Amino acid sequence: MWTSNRSDIGTDQHLSDLSDPQAACRCSSAEHSRRSFLGTCRIGLGSLALATLLHESGSKAAGPSHTETNGGLHFAARAKRVIFLFMHGAPSHVDTFDYKPLLIRDNGKPLPFDKPRVQFAQTGNLLRSPWTFRQYGQSGRWVSDLFPEVAQHVDEMTFVHSLHGSNEAHGGALLKIHTGSDTFVRPSMGAWIGYGLGTENQNLPSFVTINPTLGHGGVQNFGSAFLPAQFQATRIGKSRTKMMEASITNLVNSHSTHQRQREELDLSQTLNRLKLEQVGIDAQLQSRVESLELAYRMQMEAPDVVDLSRETLDTYRLYGIDQPHTENFGRECLLARRLCEAGVRFVQVSHAYWDQHSELKEKHSELAAEVDRPIAGLLQDLKNRGVLDDTLVIWGAEFGRTPTAQGTNGRDHNPHAFTYWMAGGGVRRGFSYGESDDYGFYAAQNKVHMHDFHATLLHLLGIDHERLIYSYGGRDFRLTDVHGHVVHEIMEPRDI
Repeated sequence: MWTSNRSDIGTDQHLSDLSDPQAACRCSSAEHSRRSFLGTCRIGLGSLALATLLHESGSKAAGPSHTETNGGLHFAARAKRVIFLFMHGAPSHVDTFDYKPLLIRDNGKPLPFDKPRVQFAQTGNLLRSPWTFRQYGQSGRWVSDLFPEVAQHVDEMTFVHSLHGSNEAHGGALLKIHTGSDTFVRPSMGAWIGYGLGTENQNLPSFVTINPTLGHGGVQNFGSAFLPAQFQATRIGKSRTKMMEASITNLVNSHSTHQRQREELDLSQTLNRLKLEQVGIDAQLQSRVESLELAYRMQMEAPDVVDLSRETLDTYRLYGIDQPHTENFGRECLLARRLCEAGVRFVQVSHAYWDQHSELKEKHSELAAEVDRPIAGLLQDLKNRGVLDDTLVIWGAEFGRTPTAQGTNGRDHNPHAFTYWMAGGGVRRGFSYGESDDYGFYAAQNKVHMHDFHATLLHLLGIDHERLIYSYGGRDFRLTDVHGHVVHEIMEPRDI
């Protein structure tokens, strides 16, 4: 696995023109611009990853010999790694973290302005939250009674109340969140981050997803699309899998010794290199080389990392693993901490299924009780271990829900306004940014589109979203496509 912290790729601008002298790939021949070089290689940093791998194996490196790697970021990063707590199905923002007093006052009345022209389904009058909101911490952030333990950590958080997307359906909205596009096949944000930064540990992947949904966009939500295949996520379990039964598929080979596997892999890689000498750059073959090597190396370290039995009883209690209703998600959160601690860049932890078109009070209460203690435990554990400051924890979903009622006790999909919170990783503490309208139907002030969210996420990791580029099929691609503005206001002042 390529491990240099490099992300200046696919641009015409030479290193000498950049403001940051540590900014990435250097071409020593003046006649080769980065674009011409990467266009020739067709796979950007994937070729450099293979070159590094072959160099370490004592073989001739593929790719132009005049290219050298120079580890560095576009600018100083505050986050080294990300834990994304994804609430599949979409919790209601107006019942969790976006307090709306007028929704209480006007309960049962018609919405006093027009609903969106396109809606997933029809809804009725305004529906107040069945939960009480309270202020917490020195910052006085409002949180509902659904999350009393997470609420104890609001002084570590930035709340973004003005997120908005463009798709009313789960599938399209999940793809928008995870890949930046609800229409086309694109790499997931975890794959982009792995491609830009690599992993801190060559024996582990850069991207792991725990219990992801295999519907609503499926593997595209954690795939690499046209990026080199080694940057897709390593999956542990699937949606609603019992974590006691979850595993990394084929991690342990019970039919062959490590030495035997190494000999077989060496033979296979020798044949691959001979093929490369014949055909030159081959993106699929290079990705196969990388993936096979990573799979072999993971056997040496991953089993210990995913073994939660090494943790103390106090840690189990902190994450709620000692209680039946919090055990499963507690194990997911603890595993995420262990993976990040071991050097994985991006870990997604998914929890389902928050799609309450009816039974809002019953189901939201049940689901929140499953995740409240584990999330609070994760934040406390990261803080206790001194790694919250450079670990960005993100909580959110594919969209929000309507403040108007669906039936008598439900809410419909609402991509026009929803809330995310972030903690650690250089974001401001005890802070709120943006607002939805008085009832929570539309983002109203300091609106943040998902492209802006992606641009800001990359910025916190030290990456300029406009310079993390991959050339494919005759054009340059970015996670943010041709959009995206960094929301500097949510960052600690030194990050701006």
